[in-house]
Amino acid sequence: MRLVHESDGSSDTLATEVDIADSFLAKARGLMFRWSIPDDYALVFEFDGVDSRDVHMVFVPFALDVLWLRDGEVQRKERLSAWTGLAKAEADQLVELPAGSADGVSVGDRILLES
Repeated sequence: MRLVHESDGSSDTLATEVDIADSFLAKARGLMFRWSIPDDYALVFEFDGVDSRDVHMVFVPFALDVLWLRDGEVQRKERLSAWTGLAKAEADQLVELPAGSADGVSVGDRILLES
């Protein structure tokens, strides 16, 4: 599985090691209590509809790039600092990536999960 970024007719791979947070516990835990993640890693949270989704960095000791998506389109992008970062936006899908991984991603771009 890989996470693909599409913009202006071109595409590139953001991550080749992708996990899906598909249970209540996996969504609640997120990346807490991990000491690191691979450079080509993404954690994808899928939800049953658009709602306000918040991300906190409590017990996450490294910075993350976070994407809030609606129907695959980027609604918001934030770099959250280790331990203290906090952000919220409307989304039906969230993506957490190592800091710097989403540098080329902009609001309005498309993010696709491919198997």
